[in-house]
Amino acid sequence: MSANPDATRKQSYEAGKLAKRLRRQVGQAIADYGMIEDGDKVMVCLSGGKDSYTMLDILLLLQAKAPVRFELIAVNLDQKQPDFPAHVLPEYLSERGIPFHIIEQDTYSVVTRVIPQGKTMCSLCSRMRRGTLYQWAADNGVTKIALGHHRDDILGTFFLNMFYQGSLKAMPPKLQSDDGKHVVIRPLAYCREDDIATFAEAKAFPIIPCNLCGSQENMQRKVVKRMLEDWEKSHPGRSETMFRALGNIAPSQLMDRNLFDFAGLGAREGAVRADTHAWLGGSDTAEDND
Repeated sequence: MSANPDATRKQSYEAGKLAKRLRRQVGQAIADYGMIEDGDKVMVCLSGGKDSYTMLDILLLLQAKAPVRFELIAVNLDQKQPDFPAHVLPEYLSERGIPFHIIEQDTYSVVTRVIPQGKTMCSLCSRMRRGTLYQWAADNGVTKIALGHHRDDILGTFFLNMFYQGSLKAMPPKLQSDDGKHVVIRPLAYCREDDIATFAEAKAFPIIPCNLCGSQENMQRKVVKRMLEDWEKSHPGRSETMFRALGNIAPSQLMDRNLFDFAGLGAREGAVRADTHAWLGGSDTAEDND
């Protein structure tokens, strides 16, 4: 029985709209944050998940018509997880004619040896993975390192840091590594996870699940993700509003004394200000000694 032509055309139309929306959002993020410059060599970190596949696909589409020339190379870190299908990415990338490199390093054994069973492995795994990728980038003339974090990752990280670390910070769309040697970009910063999932399904990417940490259902990030999903169901559009707030910050309306001079606000010229020690310890005046 043949497929309904009208339904097929509708699916094709919707898929085209989604692809255009993602291209526009990625292009906008690149322009807003100056992510890619003429002559850049961009390392696209490819994990085999829906996000990194989508990032690579959209960057390839943009590369063809970009106002600047830049090089793309897909890089995957094979962490030697048991039953990891090592053939999948090389076959996919070779078929598409995409330059790539596979780094082989057994971080899996290290993580499972160091982290007690049942504990979250993501933090150590992420640090080791980042160090390996940074080193490869430095050795191969990479000027930008592209990660597949999307809008919902950024928003979730904000709440994770607020709830568990007592700080207001998220994942910036562009950052420089602590040693100043690497620039990390997140081209999917404006893209919604559900759009990415739909796009990945339509493109039939050969998804590779993360068996190392994917089964850890009680991770704090999963808890925050469920919270945000519940909010979005109850109040559609709330996630987008909260995400916009991350780029609309008023330092004078918060409490960070490093961002705003609250102590000097409205201070009279020449007035003497007591320091913290004086306020907390009191003053030794004659009246106090009576």
